[in-house]
Amino acid sequence: MKNLKSHSALSLLTLIFLFISVSIFGQKYAYVDTEYILDNIPEFQDAQDELDDLSERWQKEIEKSYGQVEDMYKKYQAEAVLLPDDLKRKREDEIIAKEQEVKTLQSKYFGPEGDLYKKRQELVQPIQEKVYNAIETIATTRNFAFVFDKAGGMTLLWVNPKFDISDDVLDEVGNVMQTVKREQRTRGDK
Repeated sequence: MKNLKSHSALSLLTLIFLFISVSIFGQKYAYVDTEYILDNIPEFQDAQDELDDLSERWQKEIEKSYGQVEDMYKKYQAEAVLLPDDLKRKREDEIIAKEQEVKTLQSKYFGPEGDLYKKRQELVQPIQEKVYNAIETIATTRNFAFVFDKAGGMTLLWVNPKFDISDDVLDEVGNVMQTVKREQRTRGDK
């Protein structure tokens, strides 16, 4: 009787293992290279160029302001021996205030919730959502259980190119982009 119970349990475990194996190994999968996809979407490159221009302009403004702080400090050092204590403190406070102003400006532009981050969200996120939606559409229509991103830091030693759906995603994004442009034209948008 004990032998029969252990045999039944072993048979049940074997059946469960076989069922799980068939379920896992029977899944279809594909991969994409989002870096390749985004590099081939002109709107993404335009957005990147705009972000780079903004970043460069703001960085020059910050550097110029830090240069002003440095000039104020050099001037203060040169005159400090001749200044009375109250005027020294006043100049020191002005330098500290100017430096704090520049740090605040730098945080406003480049901070975690700064203007550059907000602009990136405004310009890039809609494109990324279109790519994701295209991936989801293709994965759903072709019954893929998994779609991996080759560019996302996942290490692939070898992949069969027949599972690369990156060009299909570009086609789908292109279809979506064409529809959006058509809708904008009918509304009179640019």
